[in-house]
Amino acid sequence: MPLRKFHHPVGAYTAEAKKESAEMNLTDHAGVPLTHGKPKVNGVEIHYAIGGAGAPVFLLHGVPKTMSYWRHVVPLLTPHHTVIAVDNRGFGGSQRPLTGYDTATMAGDVAALATHLGFDRFRVAGEDWGAAIAYAVAAFHRPRVQQLVFQETLLPGLPAGEHDPSLAADDIRTGWHFSFFSLPNLPEMLLAGRERQFWTYYARRQMWDPSALAEEDIDEMVHSIEQPGGTRAILEMYRARQTDAEQNRPQYADPIGCPVLAVGAQAYLGDEVSTQLAQVARDVRGAVIPASGHNIALENPAALAQTYLDFFATGAEIVSE
Repeated sequence: MPLRKFHHPVGAYTAEAKKESAEMNLTDHAGVPLTHGKPKVNGVEIHYAIGGAGAPVFLLHGVPKTMSYWRHVVPLLTPHHTVIAVDNRGFGGSQRPLTGYDTATMAGDVAALATHLGFDRFRVAGEDWGAAIAYAVAAFHRPRVQQLVFQETLLPGLPAGEHDPSLAADDIRTGWHFSFFSLPNLPEMLLAGRERQFWTYYARRQMWDPSALAEEDIDEMVHSIEQPGGTRAILEMYRARQTDAEQNRPQYADPIGCPVLAVGAQAYLGDEVSTQLAQVARDVRGAVIPASGHNIALENPAALAQTYLDFFATGAEIVSE
């Protein structure tokens, strides 16, 4: 029987005690709300939700989302795994410190949280910026990561595919947002008071099925962004991209050995994800999820969860490095 040390870890609280948060309750396959906690790890308070049974899987969201992004996927995984959904540093119910938004530091948050919960080894799955953090967990904490799911992003400092000249000027894949978000001061000024309009447009512009981003998803996203320091936290991640590239460079030169599932969306990054990951990992399996744009967990959660489970079922052992 799987060891379940986490039932009520120090600092945990139930959904009933979570009224002050606007986050949608995450539930397991039986409809039972996950157990929440917010311990101080790696010098920052990190909010997580945990449920299910079996080997642990950490889920890391992207920008500008929270753990609630995984709400359709979690109950499909909990029959088979202990699922830990995390609010990344600066997002959702986690603390928003002034510094620490490089992916190596944020990976340290995840590793420290795993230690707090009693997990020496674990799987980690991330999407968008959460994938960049998940890669850093696997690269900087190699003995601890059994398998990595890297979804719908490209790593900073690595060659990407050729720019598609057919993309519209406002298509996020052109990379215009990297320049805008990295500017000092101006994004904060221009986005203030326009958070709902801008981030709704931004999220839906990347989707095959924009209707899959429901009003409650937007409410959750905007609530997080409008907290003190919410916009700054997002922008600081983009401003740390050069730092990420420099910190990752020695890791890129020594490809990670754990099995990697590189996931792309049919209507977004597609097989670009696996093509890039093959440069920095030894064992990469690619998957392209159909009928989906960038936000796969909202647009085609059933296909995504089954892809995860099929990969996890390979039962690969950690590669000694």
